Amino acid sequence: MDELQKKIRALAKEKNAIILAHNYQRPEVQDVADFVGDSLDLSKKAATVKEDVIVFCGVHFMAETAKILAPKKTVLLPNLNAGCLMADMINREDLIEFKKKHPKAKVVCYINSSADVKAECDAICTSSNAVDVVEKIDADEIIFAPDKYLAAHVEKQLRERGSKKKIIPWYGFCPTHLKIIPNYLKALREKYPKARIITHPECTPDTNRLSDAVLSTNGMSKFVKESKDKTFIVGTEIGIIHRLEKENLDKKFIPATPLAVCPNMKEITLENVYDALKNMQYEITVDKKVAEKAKQALDKMM
Repeated sequence: MDELQKKIRALAKEKNAIILAHNYQRPEVQDVADFVGDSLDLSKKAATVKEDVIVFCGVHFMAETAKILAPKKTVLLPNLNAGCLMADMINREDLIEFKKKHPKAKVVCYINSSADVKAECDAICTSSNAVDVVEKIDADEIIFAPDKYLAAHVEKQLRERGSKKKIIPWYGFCPTHLKIIPNYLKALREKYPKARIITHPECTPDTNRLSDAVLSTNGMSKFVKESKDKTFIVGTEIGIIHRLEKENLDKKFIPATPLAVCPNMKEITLENVYDALKNMQYEITVDKKVAEKAKQALDKMM
């Protein structure tokens, strides 16, 4: 651990703070965190923390979610530029109008969305539990927003389970996962014929059809740990590879493409984390009425 990381750990202790980091964060930020995980794990952690302060190393909607689940805690986002392009593809007003066109449908919203959007949903999901959440919703029609590719993955899984639920997707997507194209996987499969391919539900259906397993980032971690295979082609944001390598010293990880970098996830630096703790910046707040409605949808997921 370098000097700056030591200073951050000392400040966290002084301020009674916990540092949470998403799997896509910079390696050095993951290493200084108390807890690293995917959206579902981070949500569960935020809801139960004992510390007074949550420093959230992720993107804006994640820090908002933490504030909704832990309203009495101080939630800090170290860099306000850490947004989410997918989350920006939907807003409250447009969702309300979309719901009017499908009056019989209930709304399941991916956690990659703003608090305002979450407040208009019947339930929230993450990539790791989307299929189960949708399956348990008491409705034949489900508006799934904002990720159309996760919606396609959910629909495929439901059909395999025998469900006839109609999925009505929003037209959103993750630009980073869109960079993982089938040709990259085909070329890597030829180069590493014994490798297992793991991809994320945010990838396109054409990409996921070439995968051995379509998994959330925590799902990838579990899959790799339990596998006897030694080489893996990883089809998601490349930040996860740092965690996979730390947890599996005897295994090799090859990114599906080095282009799969989320610029927003890389906005937060160690310097940002230090400044956040030192100056107690930047505090995330959520309107009380919005938070109450959004929490109802989050509680259904939890």
